[in-house]
Amino acid sequence: MKDTLEDIENFIIDVILHNKRGFRAWVARWVFFALSKLYASVVMLRLWLYRERYIHDHHLGVPVISIGNLTVGGTGKTPVVELFARTLRDKGRAVAILSRGYKSKRTVRPRLWKRWAATFHLIEKPPEPPPRVVSDGKKVLLDSYTAGDEPWMLANNLPGVPVVVDKNRVKAGRHAIDVFASDVLLLDDGMQYLKLKHRLDIVLVDRTAPFGNGHMLPRGTLREPAQHLKRASYIFITKSDETPNTDLITEIRRYNRDAEIVECRHRPMHFQHMQSGERMPITDLKGKYVGSLSGIAVPESFEKGLRQLGAKVEATARFADHHRFTEREIKQFIDRCLRRDLEFIVTTEKDIVRFPPLPRFDIPIIFMRVEIEILRGQEVFDKLIRLTTEPRAVPPGVLIRNLPVMG
Repeated sequence: MKDTLEDIENFIIDVILHNKRGFRAWVARWVFFALSKLYASVVMLRLWLYRERYIHDHHLGVPVISIGNLTVGGTGKTPVVELFARTLRDKGRAVAILSRGYKSKRTVRPRLWKRWAATFHLIEKPPEPPPRVVSDGKKVLLDSYTAGDEPWMLANNLPGVPVVVDKNRVKAGRHAIDVFASDVLLLDDGMQYLKLKHRLDIVLVDRTAPFGNGHMLPRGTLREPAQHLKRASYIFITKSDETPNTDLITEIRRYNRDAEIVECRHRPMHFQHMQSGERMPITDLKGKYVGSLSGIAVPESFEKGLRQLGAKVEATARFADHHRFTEREIKQFIDRCLRRDLEFIVTTEKDIVRFPPLPRFDIPIIFMRVEIEILRGQEVFDKLIRLTTEPRAVPPGVLIRNLPVMG
């Protein structure tokens, strides 16, 4: 079942990116195009309902910083969330991270008929399951399968920061406030989550594919039209390089004239052995023959990064984003790398948490630890952190009345 779903997901991605040719792919693109128009109408209607207060958001009494994007996957959001959480923690704030736990183990919920019956007061409302606490700030309490790979990674890297997972982030936020006395909430992947009121909307834009192919889901990778970038309080251009993103900033200014911009990149910090935990300097891979194994949204970016570090990538294995690896899949790739006499298998930190226990290591498996490095706009980031610590500071562009109108 898992393989079938991933095959469908890979087919859809190939169709969107025009990697699939032929009549079937052509028909699929037209079907996806029609569905994307319907999806866009639903998105606009939902925003209108929130803006006109037909649907109400919830204010929990503490600052909520949303970190999200317009597109699906690949912007490098998790390291940015980690940067915010670490900085706020070090400034003395009781920060907690709220996540939906994408592709984590599903929480057992009451049956649908019971929820409907409770809605019409035919039966007593079934109790809501509590949020899953990935970390209480002292130790990691769940595994990556139950928590989700990204929440688990954040919990593992951020001692002192509680991480709470639930699709209902209002419930998760209340839990963080009541149990952990949190005074700042980071809403992971929160741009489209309007049920919880945001003080700040941090929107990430990938320099290499800022607006995907320009189409909405499922014809493209946009969750919302590009003009909705006007909702951003601050914009982080990720995957930047030493050259300023002048043309992209000009394009961004078409949609948002006011939001301050930070340009950043994912900086490799070190490699770490999966088995021993031993760290290797980032320069140690130069000239080495390696295999690349990944299950992320943009594997090409990871492989390009390895080559820029001087590694000679001789074998690659790419899986769907958030793929949970099996022992058989890893063994097959190990055998491929052994036949080519490669020196290391390299994967990402996000992927390593989805590896099963391995009985033996015929070739060293290492993962790359990355952190966000701000290239331009450090003063903007510092100001943003100051705003978060000032209770009355509410910058322009974050109120519900600023949501885009239909049409």
